[in-house]
Amino acid sequence: MRAYVITEPGIGGVADVEPPSPAPDGVVVGVSKVGICGTDMEFFDGSMAYLHDGNARYPLRIGHEWVGRVLEVGVDVDPAYIGRRVTGDTMLGCGRCQRCTAGRAHVCAARYEIGVRGGWPGALAERLAVPVSALHAIPDSIDDIAAAMIEPAGNAWRALDGAGVVAGERLLILGPGTIGLLCAMFAHAVGVEVHLLGLEGRSLDFARTLGFDGVWTSDTLPSLAWHGVVDASNASHLPGLAIDLVEPGRRVALVGLAGSPSRVDSRGIALKDVTLVGVLGASAGLRPAIDAFASGTVDPGPLVSAIVSLEEATDVLSGGRLPGAGPGPKTLIDLKRRSRC
Repeated sequence: MRAYVITEPGIGGVADVEPPSPAPDGVVVGVSKVGICGTDMEFFDGSMAYLHDGNARYPLRIGHEWVGRVLEVGVDVDPAYIGRRVTGDTMLGCGRCQRCTAGRAHVCAARYEIGVRGGWPGALAERLAVPVSALHAIPDSIDDIAAAMIEPAGNAWRALDGAGVVAGERLLILGPGTIGLLCAMFAHAVGVEVHLLGLEGRSLDFARTLGFDGVWTSDTLPSLAWHGVVDASNASHLPGLAIDLVEPGRRVALVGLAGSPSRVDSRGIALKDVTLVGVLGASAGLRPAIDAFASGTVDPGPLVSAIVSLEEATDVLSGGRLPGAGPGPKTLIDLKRRSRC
């Protein structure tokens, strides 16, 4: 089958690899569409932290935001799964340790992360092996474009949940990328007053078209009571700013990851009685994201700027703006599409 393989920093391409077989408790999915995210780009340029702490190594196959149909099932799986349209959890715990049995498989020390951690091959391929326990069915009301956005949406939902705001309160989101914008959409849908902070340019211009209550730069941000703050950026100084800005006694959710350590003053956290909430993975947010997409309360479609072939993945991972791409932050790879070249 065709799969995208990164062999070293800045070097990757489509290769013919052996197709997977289902584990006894697993399935093989025929992949339809895959989203490219910042983590994938960090694997491509070599900066991703897992490459430096031993949790990932080249060659590797990326892709953890996906949708497809079940083609094969393992011997212990109900054959009725064949043909089902699905996406799946990225975080695959061992299932035996105390964290897994307590419902925290996403932080299992021995976990795999599909296309990310531990060498589990990712979805940027024609077929993907997945445990049946990780699958989530996709209703017909969600098309493949939106379905490929469920994984980042799950992260965004968890970030909003972590920020602890309710209808009528005010939320500030730092970073108008895919997860920040999805978080803003979830918040807006439940009656939260939504504001975003970013750098002037294309991303912020796009955010202004989506109808949020305020879109600001650091120079224009008004002095308001922020009842919750979400850091969805990759800037190392913004967690500290989030703590400074949030109302005393409220919450800051940290879903973004910077390339260098973030320094925060614990005195500010303690003296303001602020709660910091870390968000790793979409696991608990996948079902709420599916429900919101299915009901139409959140529409991720405008965030997709381009849909391209597997052969064009290198151009996307290199950070280039593809010809004809729209203003949104997300590019999808269509595994059934062939290169225009």
